[in-house]
Amino acid sequence: MSMDILLVNPPNCGRSIPEERYGIDSFRQIFRGEPLALEVLAGNLAPHQVTILDLKASSFDLADYLSRHHPDIIAFTAMTCEANTVVALAQTARRCGDAVIVIGGIHASADPEFFNRAPFDFIVIGLGEFSFAELVAALERDETAPEIPGVAATCPGAPLRWQPRDYRRDNYGNTPPPRYDLVRHYRDSYVIRNLNIAMGYVVSAFGCPYRCSFCSISAQTGGRYLTRDCATVVRDLSLLPDSSFIRLVDANTFGSLAHAEELCRAIAAADAGKQYLLDVRADTVVRQPHLLEQWRDIGLRAVVIGFEEIDDTRLQAMNKSAAARLNSEALDILHQLGISVIGDFIVDPEYTECDFDRLHDYIGTHAIDLPMITIMTPLPGTQLYRQMCGEITEHNLDYYTLTNAVTRTRLEEKRFYTRYAQLIRHCHSRASI
Repeated sequence: MSMDILLVNPPNCGRSIPEERYGIDSFRQIFRGEPLALEVLAGNLAPHQVTILDLKASSFDLADYLSRHHPDIIAFTAMTCEANTVVALAQTARRCGDAVIVIGGIHASADPEFFNRAPFDFIVIGLGEFSFAELVAALERDETAPEIPGVAATCPGAPLRWQPRDYRRDNYGNTPPPRYDLVRHYRDSYVIRNLNIAMGYVVSAFGCPYRCSFCSISAQTGGRYLTRDCATVVRDLSLLPDSSFIRLVDANTFGSLAHAEELCRAIAAADAGKQYLLDVRADTVVRQPHLLEQWRDIGLRAVVIGFEEIDDTRLQAMNKSAAARLNSEALDILHQLGISVIGDFIVDPEYTECDFDRLHDYIGTHAIDLPMITIMTPLPGTQLYRQMCGEITEHNLDYYTLTNAVTRTRLEEKRFYTRYAQLIRHCHSRASI
């Protein structure tokens, strides 16, 4: 029996301490990308009827939608700052019918107990491409308590019981294509408007081989780095003919150098004719400049690098396995290659006036095409959270947008946000890719 499945991408949400308390404008999202994780899930759900509702790209009212449509399963995804909003959406869904309600995504993987409550029936923990499909198959067979690795049945009031998924048993190399067609009517929203760039998303790898203390990505794959077959990646590129610019949505596209080299050759052979944005570490650029050059020759236009800090002591505290000098060397190499740099930096709530000055000067004297500045946030499920949980002063997840300090600031709080806002404006005044 074919099932009717609704996959929901929550709306842009999250709250701003500097705006609410001090009237200081905070950083605003400049691009809304397509919900690739849901497209990937949908690709593995044939022959079921699947709909993606992207509330970031539309103004649909979920209750109104459910008054006209009655899916068998409603599945939500959520980042940490979206968790409370998704709970409210799920409550709306429960009032509208008796569909099975499922939650997955990065926050469910990092802190599944948060969703161990009504109205959720199941929590998908980690990569959901195979486990969610297995859950759907079990529900189709009318199984009331399926035991599926990577899936937990909620049991409010008691601890979750579930079996972690062994990703070695799943073939993430060659999988069905993402259902890009399900968001065709939203495609005009997936554009960087000030640059007039139509952006498409493709995944070539899952997870990350590194263990930065502030990052929650490893929770999705049990610490493993999983690559996709290069022919599969090239196939997915061909499914986005209207997207001239492709974001490879990997935590680290160069997590396996052998795979990155093979993928570069495969894209070159396919002559895809696109430009690319991907993530790379500074030390990889310094040690493998020839590989970046090969990627540039097939269309690599820009890279995202997590510089995070300009101070070696703070980098070591993040378990970043990097050094500040490598950041400068990587910038020099990328500029010589003509590759634009989107540089991620993290402001510590412990920053002093001097620290803000130093970061401002560093950005001003280094040719970073688009600096991105976030605030150090101990996200639930991370090593940093375990280290700092006793220091957290703001537990409302609505503020976990990476642009709020959820621990005490060394500077007077209004002054901290004033300096942060000044730094953001400085970065945006020089932005270009």
